[in-house]
Order: sequence, then structure tokens, then C-alpha cells
Amino acid sequence: MLLHRILVADDEESMRWVLSKALRKKGFSVDLARDGEEALRLIQSGDYDLAILDIKMPGISGLDLLDRVKELKSDLLMVIMTAEASMKNAVEAMKRGAYDYITKPFDLDVIDAIIEKVNRAREITSQMSILREELKDRYLLEKNIVGNSPAMREVYKTIGKVAPSDVTVLVQGESGTGKELIARAIHFNSKRIGKPFIALNCAAIPKELLESELFGFEKGAFTGAAERKLGKFEQANGGTIFLDEIGDMPLDLQAKILRVLQEKEVTRTGGSQNIAVDVRIVAATNQNLEELARNKQFREDLYYRLNVVPIQLVPLRERKEDIPALVEYFLHKTCAELEVPGRTCSPETMALLTAYSWPGNVRELENTIKRAVILSSDPLLTPADFPGLRIQRTGEAVATDELSLEALVDMKLRASLTNLDKMETGDIYNLVLKQIERPLIRFVLEKTRGNQVKGAEILGINRNTLRKKIQELGIEIRRD
Repeated sequence: MLLHRILVADDEESMRWVLSKALRKKGFSVDLARDGEEALRLIQSGDYDLAILDIKMPGISGLDLLDRVKELKSDLLMVIMTAEASMKNAVEAMKRGAYDYITKPFDLDVIDAIIEKVNRAREITSQMSILREELKDRYLLEKNIVGNSPAMREVYKTIGKVAPSDVTVLVQGESGTGKELIARAIHFNSKRIGKPFIALNCAAIPKELLESELFGFEKGAFTGAAERKLGKFEQANGGTIFLDEIGDMPLDLQAKILRVLQEKEVTRTGGSQNIAVDVRIVAATNQNLEELARNKQFREDLYYRLNVVPIQLVPLRERKEDIPALVEYFLHKTCAELEVPGRTCSPETMALLTAYSWPGNVRELENTIKRAVILSSDPLLTPADFPGLRIQRTGEAVATDELSLEALVDMKLRASLTNLDKMETGDIYNLVLKQIERPLIRFVLEKTRGNQVKGAEILGINRNTLRKKIQELGIEIRRD
């Protein structure tokens, strides 16, 4: 939007006359004020695009007017004029929020240049505003984080309170509950929107590579470092970095993350220069960091620095009232992505999906819906389209561990041949492994009556590994 209405405030009549004549000749609407008080009244009652203010006026000075106007109309651009070309005046004017500063006497070309610069800045601001709205629309909570249960309403409230600030947030919850989505919602509803959002899964990167991923490295820092590489913190400068599964981060790296929080600077591997970074940290974990800190498996000081504002995501089995809305959301999303006709669920199907405990949480539900849409050509999805679920006598839906390897291979092969499966048709190894792991561990724990030490011994794995598997697979331990 280009400039239209301009206010000129100066106690010299000749200056007001010259500026008003020149600006009106260019098609601007110009109002004049003889002193600071008159200028303030006009600004309060009018809608100006630009104000050109003399630094020294009777009553309210130009500098004081800057302070008053910033409180009233923070988006009004103001240019300060002065006959005293001192560094003090220039610094003070810019510090108080002036858009520009010019010294009398000046050529009218200077005013033309300022107006051109303002118009260019307003055009960029307008484009950025459109981009921000597009980004907000993409990441609006009600469009991407589905659910109206009491637990989710509390999450929404917390996001709304914490997003505008720069405080560190710790998102906790089981795998598949949507921790990264929460982190993105915080970022895209903050003042850092338009700046980078960088996500890093600390558990997915080998320990020896994690440090260089986070902090970057200099050329020649190690074998294979052919050129300098910026780390995730530098890439996220000005924006937000999301550290997922931070509970799996090695202790030595935890100390360096603590330093970033305290000093707001990083040092590349193989380098000696401290590089300032302005980054907001949102961390996430599916582990109990407080317990890990007590057991000296996680730095206690880092835990307290990360846990400024905690957000706890409850598992899907504890907010089953949200499942119907999630099912409808994923049906619409999947059909749009795959460009296939819309699908709906029969009442029996919805009851089946609502009854199931979803150990993989929202992620498992989404993949299950996607699989059903891919493999079914019928617009109405029935329980037969979900062969991995069955109803127990208690009315609870459970995964059918008896689902045969032949059925799994056939399902994935058909999806691959039809070229419709966009969720990685080559994931059958992990799919079969999960089918075997869950019933095996559950069976052993049933036989040991929930004794994890004995169960780990029978399985031949470490107790910590067993505990992690129990959490990942959503296995309930019964001790009766």
C-alpha cells in the first residue's frame, strides 16, 4: 500500500509551506501542525501514513512526540528534521523509533528519496503480512492439531500463552502424540514467524555426528570435512530450533546445549570463534527427564533450563473422544493427497477405531487410515478394511497379532503395484518386526507377572532397552 496521507509538524511557517506545496504537487494529502501538541491531536484523530516532525517545537518536542506516538500508533512511520546535525540527536531519534533522520537545510530530493524508501518498505511489509497470514493459515491450531478434549484444550491455552514470548518449552509425551506439530504451532504463532524452523531428532543421528549437526564444523576439522558447514543452530538463527528426543542426547553434548542457552553462542567443531545465535529452543521427549536427571542420565541443570514451560501431551487412548474428529481429518487429508474420491466410515468402523487403544498414538491412527484408503475402492470403509484390528469380548479393539506374514506382504505388494502408497511401500521389515515384538514382549511380561528384570533376562536384552520398548509399543504391564 503506497503512501497517501502525510503530516508535517514544524514551528517554522516557511518550512511547512515548502513541504506542503511539494508534497501536494506529488498528489499527497498533507496536514500541517505548528507545534507538538497540535501534531499529537491530529495523529490521535487522523490516519496518517507518514509524519515529518521537527525535533524542536514549542510544547512537545519531536523526540517526546516519538515516544507518545509509538504508544498510540506503533505502525506510523516518523521522520525527524533538525537544524543541529549532532550525533546525539541522530542516535536519540533512531533509538526512540524514528524511521529516518534528516538535517536542515535539505533539498526536496531528500524527501523524495525517503518517500520512495518508505513506499518500498511498505510494499515489502505488505508482502510479508500476506506471507505471515498464509503461514498462520497453514499452521493454525484448529486445522492441524485436531481435538477438543479437555486435555487438548489445556494444550491450546498453553500454546496461546507461550507462543508470543521467547521462553524455552519442553514438550513431553509418548511417541506419535504430535510433539513436533506442537513445536511448529508455537513457532508459527510467535513473532519469529517468517524465520527458520529447524527440527532435529537427537535419537536418529549417531553420537559421533550429532555435535557437527548441531554446531557445524570448519573445513579440515576432521577427515572428510572438505568445506565449512553451518550447524542447525546457525541455520535456525532468528527462528526456532526443535530438539526432538532430547533425552537421548549424550551428556557431553548436553553441556554444550546448556552453554547455548546461557551464552547464546556456538562454536563450530574445529573452530575457535564464538558465533552469536538468536534462537528459541523447543525440546521434546518421550522419556521422563526428571527421573533421568535423578539417575544422573540427564543433566539436572539442563533439565531445569529446558522445563521453563512444560507441555504434556496425553496419549490418544486417554482422549478417545477426539478419535472421530481425527479420523475425519485424516480421511479428508489422505484423499486429497492421493487424489482419490472421498471416504467415510460406517458406524461400526468408527466404533472399532474408537475402541482401539492406539499404542502408536495419532501417528498410528493416521497410517492406519491411509492404509485403508489406499487398499479400499469403496467410498464406505467397513471393519473389513481394518484387518489389523479386532474386537475383544470386553469391547476393546486390539491389534491382531495373528495377522499373517503372507497377508502383510500381499497388502504391501498390491499397494506398490497400484502406485498409490505414499507412505513408503518398503517399510515391511519394520511392520513385521513390530507385529512380532509387541506380542513377544507382552507374553514374556505376562509370564513374569510384570517383572522387568526377569523379563529382560529371558529376552536377552538390557532392562533399559526393555523399558524403552514397553513405552514405544504401548504395552500395559499387569502384575496380577
